[in-house]
Amino acid sequence: MAMNDMATARAPGRLSGRRRWAALVVLVGSVLLLAIDGTVLYLAVPSLTRDLAPTATQVLWIGDVYSLALAGLLVTAGTLADRIGRKKVLLTGSAAFGVASVLAAYSTSAEMLIGARLLLGVAGATIMPSTLSIIRDMFPDARERTRAIAIWGAGSGGGLALGPLVGGALLDHFWWGSVFLVNVPVVAVFLVAGALLLPESRDPAPGRFDLLSAGLSVAAITPLIYAIKHAVDHGLDARTALSALVGLAAGVLFVRRQRRTRTPMIDVALFRNAAFSGAVLADVIAIFALTGLLFFFSQYLQLVRGFDPLQAGLAEMPMTIAMTLVIGVIGWVVARLGVGRAVAAGLLVAAVGLLLVATAEDADHYLWLALALLPVGLGVGLAMTLTVDAVVSAVPRQRAGAASAIAETAYELGVVLGIAVLGSVMTLRYRSGLDVSDAARPAVEESAASALAALDPGSDLAGAVREAFIEAMQTTSVIAAVITAVAALVAWRTIPSGKKEDTAGARSTPGGE
Repeated sequence: MAMNDMATARAPGRLSGRRRWAALVVLVGSVLLLAIDGTVLYLAVPSLTRDLAPTATQVLWIGDVYSLALAGLLVTAGTLADRIGRKKVLLTGSAAFGVASVLAAYSTSAEMLIGARLLLGVAGATIMPSTLSIIRDMFPDARERTRAIAIWGAGSGGGLALGPLVGGALLDHFWWGSVFLVNVPVVAVFLVAGALLLPESRDPAPGRFDLLSAGLSVAAITPLIYAIKHAVDHGLDARTALSALVGLAAGVLFVRRQRRTRTPMIDVALFRNAAFSGAVLADVIAIFALTGLLFFFSQYLQLVRGFDPLQAGLAEMPMTIAMTLVIGVIGWVVARLGVGRAVAAGLLVAAVGLLLVATAEDADHYLWLALALLPVGLGVGLAMTLTVDAVVSAVPRQRAGAASAIAETAYELGVVLGIAVLGSVMTLRYRSGLDVSDAARPAVEESAASALAALDPGSDLAGAVREAFIEAMQTTSVIAAVITAVAALVAWRTIPSGKKEDTAGARSTPGGE
């Protein structure tokens, strides 16, 4: 490595203040793009169902194979970025993301779209690991870093909620492929801005790349998600059990290898820190609840409420607005409650909001739904922002790279599990709640979207489909609320609640860093 590169790797935080914040805008833009791409597809499900005729399982795969690839490859991609250079990997991944977006936009079958979404996830996995690591390097001051991570978190959460609005605006004028094609000009702007503003950084002594650990990290996640999906279509059969066992076995082997190797991809000892583990769990649950709700809520607005795509996107704006407002209130909340209690309060508020959503889904007027979405957005935004900061700040500075990888993996794992688990519950509840004759059941049990695409909207059968869909949504929202409330209790018991000034000061010490 050249001497200039070594200096940059050690001290990228020496950028001028103005350039640091401009570079942060670029990083937040990249995270925003990935988050939007994770949810922008939700509103397009009814229209692509008409064109590509996917099965219910394929619809789930189209939705979460993107996040599955991200979650499985984040640690590997982050390790490579440490060696090659985070800026270089970030820009290369962004270019690949643009190419994969074109393939997704012009897919001619459900299988092709799933493959394109997989490629998008692989490309996205090279983008995500670099963002928090670069932020950590650019902002050596603890208070500045906390604000920067709060903005980063708002971009991540806001992107999840903005996806349906962007999708709605595009689908109101163009075909479903436009939700992917819009990425191309955004990626082009990002490549230019990133090349000019972002500093290069890398680990000057990264150690040996462990190919076996990389394979085990992917093998631990993919079979588990497959087991959940297979159980939806075929029940708890031998294939479901075998897939789950393979995933669990790979996970155990991965953990054992990380404990023994000199250069682990993830320092599993970090999880002995209760504050660290609690923050990771709270982050997963917050994203789990939000994405699980959003994935089917967009379909609900169109299939049950009769909104067009743009109206459905606008109808979700209260959640987006609430998540954005978190930036303005987060300092006040933390100063009075402390980090741990603030995270717990955010999750509890989100749980109450999910219960209100379940109640309002069969209300006559949309206003009640809009009001119910406000606490969901506020609570999830608050919890997610603080947990990411807590994960990065709960470990010494030399472990910041590992902590960043874990935080980003937790984020994407929450997305995957939210869609896979709550999506599977939603499908099972919909099928069990269908009050139709045996003769009519084969035509409607695949999914509500495919059923209503083929039925007369005013028929009794279409009405039965909508009723079953509402009941399934309500059940799923209540389950998400219960899980979120449990996570609030875990956060309250495990994450310290020292005052913001005290924790920032502690992190500024050599031991805290």
